[in-house]
Amino acid sequence: MVAYAGARSLLAGLLAAATEDGGHAAVVGMPRFGLLAAVEMGAELARIAVIADPGPDPVEIASVLLDGLDLVVLGLGNRAVPPSRSRVIAARARTAGATLVVADGHWPDPGLRLESRVCEYSGLGAGHGRLRSLSLDVGVRARTGRQRRGRIDLCPNADRVEWVARGRAATEMHGRLAPEMRGRLAPEISARARDTAS
Repeated sequence: MVAYAGARSLLAGLLAAATEDGGHAAVVGMPRFGLLAAVEMGAELARIAVIADPGPDPVEIASVLLDGLDLVVLGLGNRAVPPSRSRVIAARARTAGATLVVADGHWPDPGLRLESRVCEYSGLGAGHGRLRSLSLDVGVRARTGRQRRGRIDLCPNADRVEWVARGRAATEMHGRLAPEMRGRLAPEISARARDTAS
């Protein structure tokens, strides 16, 4: 179970990583989610279910989806989930071998906290130019342990946008992220982090 806060670019990249290699995912309760950004990062739209309006109980919808999908991204709409319910849903995700990423609300005691923010743009001049890339400052904290920070650049490469991890901090961040997500959701980060470290 991952609690997420910050720039949607990282969520789009997670969807892309999960679906481009044959996995299936869903976005629940996030009607303004940028699916085009996910496609530009390599996501397969045919493998993504979108439930923009899940009704009064988005957590129940997400819990059902966990049984058949690899990744479920859940927008809570500023709701708080009680600890007793969150433990049941987290156990269901573990049993199904799925990953639940929760944004826009409070989920008690997640296995991993992930946050990102846009920290830099490149390519724009004084009143002109085209955006060539942007950088995300990313923080990862497991239930136990200290927070790790790193930087990921989102850069165009041919007809898609790629993640490029920067430096040792990004490699350490990947080392913390991979066990929680079982190495399935971020293959591009993995390869880029290893290339950066060597």
